[in-house]
Amino acid sequence: MSAEFNIHDFFDAVVTKNAHKLRSYFEPDAEIFWSNTNERFTVDEYIRAICEYPGEWNGRVERFDVIDGGPWKDKKMVFAARVWNAEGAAARTVSFIDFGDTEFELIQMLDEYWSDICEPPAWRKDMGIGKRYKNEKP
Repeated sequence: MSAEFNIHDFFDAVVTKNAHKLRSYFEPDAEIFWSNTNERFTVDEYIRAICEYPGEWNGRVERFDVIDGGPWKDKKMVFAARVWNAEGAAARTVSFIDFGDTEFELIQMLDEYWSDICEPPAWRKDMGIGKRYKNEKP
């Protein structure tokens, strides 16, 4: 991966709502998808949605993997991150980045899946299956 793209810096720009820095990570014609809500955004719309999202947030990348299909295939990355605010709200995102035919420089497509961090549903608790694996609150 080239030095041009740093996933931790990118996600820091998301949670700190740094519009100028965010714009520098995208191709001008990039498309962004929020699949949970069936929305497609332009770069400008995505930046507006991120920067005008209510509240102050913190976050960190928990994991990322690079998928290199070779010189004839697009370069891709997938990452999982956690966000939280002072009021106790928390969420996770799994995001898929497609760099197109660039060498990990600018995002051509971003597909994000956001979900709240919450307790398991009652029906599953009633089954008595599953155990906590992290010491974190929803």
